[in-house]
Amino acid sequence: MLKRVFTAPDPGRTRLRFAARAVLGIGLAVVACGLAGHTLPGIVTGGLAAMLALFTVADASVRGQAVTTALLPAVGLPVLTAAAVLHDHPAVRDLTFLAVIGVGVYARRWGPRGHSLGVFAFMMFFVAQFLHAATGDLPELYASLALSLTAAAAVRFGAWCYERRTPPAPVPAPPGGRGLARVTTRQAVQATAGAGFALVLGQLVSGQRWYWAVGATWWIFVNTASRGETLVRGFRRVLGTVIGIGLGLLVAVPVHGAPGPTAALVALSVFGIFYTAAVSYTWMMLWVTLLAELLYGLLGVLTPALLALRLAETAVGALGAALAVLFVLPVTTHTITDAWIQRALRCVHACTAEAAARLAGDPFADPAGRAAELEQLLGRVRLAVAPLVHPLNPMLGRKRRARRVLALLDDCARESRGLAAVAADPEASHDARLAAACWRVQAAVEALTDGGVAAAVPGQRPPATEPALPALAHLHGLEHALAELSQPLRTPSGSPLVGA
Repeated sequence: MLKRVFTAPDPGRTRLRFAARAVLGIGLAVVACGLAGHTLPGIVTGGLAAMLALFTVADASVRGQAVTTALLPAVGLPVLTAAAVLHDHPAVRDLTFLAVIGVGVYARRWGPRGHSLGVFAFMMFFVAQFLHAATGDLPELYASLALSLTAAAAVRFGAWCYERRTPPAPVPAPPGGRGLARVTTRQAVQATAGAGFALVLGQLVSGQRWYWAVGATWWIFVNTASRGETLVRGFRRVLGTVIGIGLGLLVAVPVHGAPGPTAALVALSVFGIFYTAAVSYTWMMLWVTLLAELLYGLLGVLTPALLALRLAETAVGALGAALAVLFVLPVTTHTITDAWIQRALRCVHACTAEAAARLAGDPFADPAGRAAELEQLLGRVRLAVAPLVHPLNPMLGRKRRARRVLALLDDCARESRGLAAVAADPEASHDARLAAACWRVQAAVEALTDGGVAAAVPGQRPPATEPALPALAHLHGLEHALAELSQPLRTPSGSPLVGA
């Protein structure tokens, strides 16, 4: 886990800039709310709103990101109002919270914008419980929300919009198919059921902090699609919370709300959340836990007993998520993993076809774009396969096959990048051998995706001594990786790659 965080590649220092901009944007929002004379609850609400705007808004274009950011108050203010109005009506409040959860998860079917708006709506209801907000607090909370979102937008789209100089990475849409077509609907039902369980049991554990359990269930469902992914994420959330509580006992409890040290530690926690989010969910949860502890220190209620209660509520939320994905409309790991692997293989097919066209003289063919798309798809494959390669997975045979598939798909991505680079070289010329090799690669992909006859493993790749041979070498590498993939992907039906 430590190695993943500190040695993970950061091309273009994207994660570093993402985290540094978050500290700047959230810091500006907090300072603006403070200068406006807002109370601590208003400042906390504003800081959280700025964090969500900078963290969850992930549209492919800068314009799309700006539109989504502008829409956040449209969903946040009504939900915040409902939470405050229903503060003294627990039964109606709880039912409304569950409805917000169901709708928020269902909204993910509309892509990054639906996901962002759903998360923002949920967190506005959550923060109202965190601060025990009532109707008399709403004017200040409205102002904090507006001021903070404006500050975050000014930093993101004005002072430091590095996305304008960096083409956005392609975001693959979920592949079609019977299994994935219903994932958002199933997850909406699962999340609502899991949150309902967490809400009831969480209130039995604590009538004051029950919302922690609901929040844990919600966030475990974010960016997951199968029961295996959800179970692994639940484990990582609990582990990150345990480590974060241990760190909080050493850092947050002794500080206990002192303004200067707390501000510095809050900035560090925010940086940690944004910098580690794409690498390790466990590390991200460590920083989230420390941030929550620091906020409770500012509110003057941080004690070791409160930290123990947070761990208990987190465990309740993880249990609710686990029960929901296991028994309520379960989506198998095999269904999701197979769909993403098929999508990645078809992208290899498309990249090869584009490269062949480019080498044949078509100036509009774009194998580089397909190679970049393949990288995004492989990221999604890794997430889907994570349950199988997890250290606690006892099924060693399936773990070995999953790792083999990931290694071979990485080989495909490497060869595709090399092929795209060769095709972009203006000195590259058409060669009859290139066309034949491209056809063989495409046939190998079709055999894996459509159930045809598996290709034979080719011999050694040819030396790259002639002008056309670098491309032939990459095509040969693709042939070899695709042929090797037939063994782990064509396991007997009683022993699928990723199980049920």
